[in-house]
Amino acid sequence: MNHHPQHHPPSPPGSEHGVLRLPRQPLAPDGIVLGSEARQAALRERTALVEQLGLPLDGHPLFDDFAALLARRTGMAYGFVNIVLEEQTFIGLHQPSPGSGYPVVGRTMSTDHGWCPYVIDRQKALPLPNVHARPRYSANFVAETVGISSYFGAPLIHTASGITLGTVCTIDPEERPLSDAARLRDIVVAVGAEVLEAITSRAAIG
Repeated sequence: MNHHPQHHPPSPPGSEHGVLRLPRQPLAPDGIVLGSEARQAALRERTALVEQLGLPLDGHPLFDDFAALLARRTGMAYGFVNIVLEEQTFIGLHQPSPGSGYPVVGRTMSTDHGWCPYVIDRQKALPLPNVHARPRYSANFVAETVGISSYFGAPLIHTASGITLGTVCTIDPEERPLSDAARLRDIVVAVGAEVLEAITSRAAIG
């Protein structure tokens, strides 16, 4: 089932040439903070692994296909394969076409924004059928600027090393029924497993 917003949102502040670039404006106090020694060490490990695996931080059609698959299987508007370093980098990105009424996002975002930093901290999937149901997740720059009401994300944990590379996630302007949360979470987790297999095999990454 396709979901469409009833009203086209206005062009948000911070957009340039139709592409929304989210600035650093921390609203979630327990997001990823790179100042701590432990987090800095984790960032160094993650960066080294990303370089070792040769992941294309400027994006890649393989991971764009995974992002599109994620959106298609969940019926949500946006899909992402997100590598989290000093910023969030969407090596896989699917979004509605320009002119659809949805904001157009770029391939990078601050680690102060969105819900993927929570997934990194949790080390497990985060289903948010309604991001506004809990204040901890509602006060988020992405919810306010892009107009997002639902989020489902899962961590990309490199099996051999145990290092979390980032996430796969999907978002949509419309909330989802609580009764459907487990199904959508399981889809995201399953696609995440496919992404990890592609990353570790490196067969299709050029």
